[in-house]
Amino acid sequence: MAEASILNQVTLGYSPFVERSNAVTATRLTVFPLQRNAVLNAGLLLNAVNEVWPPNGPRVALNVVSESLLTDLLNICPSANMMIEVPSFMASDPVHLAAIRALHANGNVLLLKGRPASELPREVLPCFKYSIIDLAEDRRLKSGAAVPAGVTRSMPYVQTGVRSVKDMEDAFARGAAAVLGWPIGDAITDETADASLKAQTDLSVIMQLIQQVDAEESIDKLESTLKRDPALAFKLIKMINSAAFGMSVEISSLRHAIMLLGFKKLKRWLALLLATASKDANIKPMLYAAVRRGMLMEELVRSSGDEEMRNEMFICGVFSLLDRMFHQTFAQLLSTIPVPERVFAALVNSSGPFQPYLELVNAIETGSAFDLKASAESLMMGVQEINRAMLRALAAASEID
Repeated sequence: MAEASILNQVTLGYSPFVERSNAVTATRLTVFPLQRNAVLNAGLLLNAVNEVWPPNGPRVALNVVSESLLTDLLNICPSANMMIEVPSFMASDPVHLAAIRALHANGNVLLLKGRPASELPREVLPCFKYSIIDLAEDRRLKSGAAVPAGVTRSMPYVQTGVRSVKDMEDAFARGAAAVLGWPIGDAITDETADASLKAQTDLSVIMQLIQQVDAEESIDKLESTLKRDPALAFKLIKMINSAAFGMSVEISSLRHAIMLLGFKKLKRWLALLLATASKDANIKPMLYAAVRRGMLMEELVRSSGDEEMRNEMFICGVFSLLDRMFHQTFAQLLSTIPVPERVFAALVNSSGPFQPYLELVNAIETGSAFDLKASAESLMMGVQEINRAMLRALAAASEID
């Protein structure tokens, strides 16, 4: 691949850009160099990014943690669907004035990152659509601290450091235009579990279908169950026909799907349907995460040649946030949903062969280069292999969105 020489020199992480409607409208891609003084090729980085986010495709926010690489990127003038985060010290430097103004004229959304040490040049300030304010810093502003130099109260801001739905709701209540991060909270324990399912959806049909597919019941029985929820049937067929699934023929019915897919492949898509069935707007970022976790877990083991393992890894990733979505422990949830033994071990007991992959996915989501390298070493995987898997997963997930 053309981008190979960049993918083995950086670690990549991603998170959602969530607007006030709770919709995920872009992906933030964090690029962190493995070696501080490495000379990286901005053109190769754009080639890799364009594979997932082509010029006419969805938006991506680039958070490049390398001054030299970001400088080159600013001067290349990437496609307009790429949002660029610019540290305040670079925004204040006259050297970058022309590039910043050119990007603004090109239609790129620019985000000002960090507290400026001095007033930004008048020519630069209008080029930025958002300032990025960390949650901790925003709390200090709320208590009466001065507004950072060069940033006006009229400039919309994006909140980072968001970790829970409450964090997200509070940020929007304070006036944030969007949040960057993972508002998914901590794992549910026996103490924090809720007796009721808070997700606003009827799960009975999906759960019954998963049980029937697991038992390999007749097609007639499966169709009879699915007829109880026509909207669900439509969503399932639409999902299977998405480009991410790669079917050569269009599937028009559940009967047709079972004939072509078989029970094992159908079960994985029912798992995805379960994880994305909620109508609760607040958990849209969790749905975004669940789809990508499933795709990424599968991609990480694609080279193994073990189809059963890939399918189970997919289910493990997709189900890994069910506890947060439904406010029940995995032990409670998986007592009614049949899952493979390795998936059960990872989700309920935090053990087994899939657990290290979940830790790797968490490191990728948080953008922690240290944790990512540690997880990669424990799995004996190279950074380039992980980066490729991540980009493939993000491309496939965008087809389902």
